[in-house]
Amino acid sequence: MPEAVATNQEPTNLALTDSAARQLTNATKSTAQLDTITPRWLIHMLPWVPVEAGIYRLNRVKDPSSVTVSTPPRDESELPTTYVGYYESPREYFLNTVATVVDVHTRISDLYSSPFDQIAEQIRLTIETVKEREESELINNPDYGLLATTEAGQRISTLSGPPTPDDFDELITNVWKHPAFFLAHPLAIAAFGRECTRRGVPPATVSIHGSQFLTWRGLPIVPSDKVPISHGKTKVLLLRVGEQRQGVIGLYQPGLTGEQSPGLSVRFMGISRNAIASYLVSLYFSLVVLTPDAIAVLDEVEVGKFHDYANTYR
Repeated sequence: MPEAVATNQEPTNLALTDSAARQLTNATKSTAQLDTITPRWLIHMLPWVPVEAGIYRLNRVKDPSSVTVSTPPRDESELPTTYVGYYESPREYFLNTVATVVDVHTRISDLYSSPFDQIAEQIRLTIETVKEREESELINNPDYGLLATTEAGQRISTLSGPPTPDDFDELITNVWKHPAFFLAHPLAIAAFGRECTRRGVPPATVSIHGSQFLTWRGLPIVPSDKVPISHGKTKVLLLRVGEQRQGVIGLYQPGLTGEQSPGLSVRFMGISRNAIASYLVSLYFSLVVLTPDAIAVLDEVEVGKFHDYANTYR
């Protein structure tokens, strides 16, 4: 039999190939995607109050029970006298700062800014990271954060570990004057949903800012991954918000040079001899709990318990 003849010739194409055609096309590009970006619902749902000179003085009443009133009979009985005493050394809150410097080489911004402006993209992604840190500080800062400023009398533990409707009801009894919303880690919300399903009382939902939230007793349960989890346990918070309701408020500095949004500024710092342009990104903010009963915390919340529903509805 004749031997096979080896050949090194490339196969002949009958039409233009994909790889060659792509050389004449423009790919549609996305902006840079940062997977650490979250909705930051706490920042959106807090009322924000502007401050002067970066200071907020929280004035409180000293000994409210000393303010006396009476319901006199219909005669000329002498009325009681009273006055409202104020704390003589009220606490002052100073704005916290989250800041960084964004460096961009001028060659990069000059040559590679189409279709997206390189400087704008660098600053946008930096601001997102700064705002993520802001929400974390509002919850966890050891000086003014929500968890640190909750008084002992406003902290309760779960009845059995997982967050149950009974636990959420107990939180409401501690913040019964115009409660606004619960704040919890997404895993805690899922655990609460499981406990509700087990009891046959699935929580209703409500639409806020175009997103769906679980609710309990009509109060939305707001998710935040900044609520800490340790060894399978976390916390759930309930807040009352606003100055008029003596609740929780956020603070910011208005009128900043280079202001991009309340309390946030971006300022050009110049170009170095290495042709690197620098931009200062600064955010000034803080948080105040106006009265102790504006917040309550549910501690020792277990998030890892699951149920077998096979026999639940038989």
